[in-house]
Amino acid sequence: MKLYEIDNAILDCIDLETGEVIDAERLDALNMERDAKIENVACWIKDLKAEAEAIKAEKQALAERQRVAENKAESLKKWLAYALDGQKFGTAKCAISFRNTESVEVTDEGLEALMKEHNELLTYKKPEPNKTAIKQALKDGLTVAGVELVRNTNVIIK
Repeated sequence: MKLYEIDNAILDCIDLETGEVIDAERLDALNMERDAKIENVACWIKDLKAEAEAIKAEKQALAERQRVAENKAESLKKWLAYALDGQKFGTAKCAISFRNTESVEVTDEGLEALMKEHNELLTYKKPEPNKTAIKQALKDGLTVAGVELVRNTNVIIK
């Protein structure tokens, strides 16, 4: 029986006009069934949270293994670059070649110079609201159009 069906059956055990219990034994049985249903759902939620935590831990472990493998591969690439000193190498199983690339590095001194002389070459981030400070200001009586303190109810299962 589904939870809403149990709730409806409980209402059927009570005379809605007088509030008198019509079938006390059935009411007790339905209340026990309702409690068991709620307990089972809460346990299911706990199991799902535990599974999610296990997946998260495994994901972190795999991310660490990925990082180690990527770092090792990068280190070996540098070793090959040093060993080949820019010369091509090829076999039936692999081919190694080199390509020149360009990138820009900006020091603190360069950033200051860009800010003074070439501001058009800089990008700026969009401002973000400080929600902690806004929450406190709203509680202190500040009113701002489009900003409100929303209250939520969270279910805690332990």
